[in-house]
Amino acid sequence: MTAPNQDIQPKRNLAARLLQGLQRLQQRQPHYFLLLLITLVPLLFIRPDIWLMLTISGAAMGLLIFIMASGMTLTFGLMSVLNLGHGAFIAVGAYLGAAVLAFFGGKAAAASLVANLGAIVPALLAALLVAGALGLVFERLIIRPVYDSHPKQILVTVGGAIIIEQLIQVIWGASPLPVIRPQGLAGAIVIGDMTIERFRLLAVVLGLAIYWVMLRVIHHTKVGILIRAGVESTEMVEVLGYRIRLLFMAVFVVGSALAAFGGVLWGMYQELITAQIGAQLMVLVIVVIIIGGLGSVTGCFFASICVGLLNLYVGYLIPPLAGVAAVGLLVAVLMWRPQGLIPVIRV
Repeated sequence: MTAPNQDIQPKRNLAARLLQGLQRLQQRQPHYFLLLLITLVPLLFIRPDIWLMLTISGAAMGLLIFIMASGMTLTFGLMSVLNLGHGAFIAVGAYLGAAVLAFFGGKAAAASLVANLGAIVPALLAALLVAGALGLVFERLIIRPVYDSHPKQILVTVGGAIIIEQLIQVIWGASPLPVIRPQGLAGAIVIGDMTIERFRLLAVVLGLAIYWVMLRVIHHTKVGILIRAGVESTEMVEVLGYRIRLLFMAVFVVGSALAAFGGVLWGMYQELITAQIGAQLMVLVIVVIIIGGLGSVTGCFFASICVGLLNLYVGYLIPPLAGVAAVGLLVAVLMWRPQGLIPVIRV
């Protein structure tokens, strides 16, 4: 009669240890806890092969969001600048990318990915350079006079975004613009019963690379140390002979360029863009920045992946709710952790 009790007791002990481990993970590393929760719960309702395909696709979508959101996170985390005009740089990148890809249409249509690079690289470089230059003007004329006031930053950056959006319509028109996806990135790779789009694999590689580079620069270079020191005490850094305002300006330019870089990729992902693309994507950008913890690059990275995964899982299980999944996650996280996943620690 004691044998069943002897079998049950080890199982209860194992369950208790697992529960304690999850509680510790929730308290100490909430970003890993949330990612684990969002990733594993759908596995109870989705076939493993479909789950794996959705997970890869969702991670790719999340990393595209991270590329676009990382610039805004960077400017807020290192400069305390709340730039709600960030979406305008995404739109500029998307339209410039579309124009350059159309100009090099022959190379984009080639079957070889190597040949496609002759169109992809110029599109990305054009977006980076033009958006960087536009960011320089934006910072000097619009941001610099309101560095010390978040309410004013919100007003002037929204106004700047409206102006840029109208300029896009003047140059390219108000009608939706098709975007060429290079032939080498079209189609999918078939592995057993799974089908994985090549473009999504590229998004994963680029997103991880950008995250790694950002962390290396911020934490392991002299420039990163100076910028973080300038956030704590601008006067002290300037007394040491460094022109911290130039560094802040450079951070804003990089943030604008990253937004445009993400805009090019998102344009190829959607294959159809409008002048309102930046304003529409700003909803996702703001959601991941708040979930991650304002100004936290690492928090933004994990929040973006969580949003991308949840969007795909919900879209598969309950399609009508896919559009509100990200906002629902935001509400749930704020009820659980109002300060976001990684508060205070900005990068």
